[in-house]
Amino acid sequence: MPLPFLTADRAFDEAGEDIALPFDNRDRWRRPYRPGPWRVGAAALLLLLASYVLFAAVVIAAAGNASGGAVCLGLAVLVIACALRLLRMGAWVSASGLRRVRFFTTATTPWAQVAVVRTVQQPVRWLGLPRTVQGQALVLIRGGHSSGDGPTPLLTTHNADFMGRPEAFDRAADAVEVWADEYRQHA
Repeated sequence: MPLPFLTADRAFDEAGEDIALPFDNRDRWRRPYRPGPWRVGAAALLLLLASYVLFAAVVIAAAGNASGGAVCLGLAVLVIACALRLLRMGAWVSASGLRRVRFFTTATTPWAQVAVVRTVQQPVRWLGLPRTVQGQALVLIRGGHSSGDGPTPLLTTHNADFMGRPEAFDRAADAVEVWADEYRQHA
């Protein structure tokens, strides 16, 4: 079964360095990079936990406790949903705008509201935890933003997608910047 969210930049690999936006259907939301090993590993562990909980649900239901089996089944479905949401997190682009998917929220910024997307050197959160380290971040600055609305980090060198993979971060940041440059001109 093909998993399109795990092969997001296959078109970049096949198209080479000449083509910045190799996708035919640019109206479809896509992440211009693959999820990193930390993100995929965490999702795999969650799915492994879900398989044990599903097995427990079957055993509990077979033992005659249908309500306990239903609770375990509900817990397993919740863990599976969390693993899938973890895999969906990241920066997504389309002709409509730029979308930042987090675990609980999704924010979409139309290209007309994007002032600039650039890479900056700044303290970044390590794997999304409160601890910060010095790194790079791809930030979104909205046009006409108020003084309280600062740059929004889209990608960092120390998040679950790019931890220990600086080349992948550079490539993903370049891809998002190219999308921003092309579609801000048309907006």
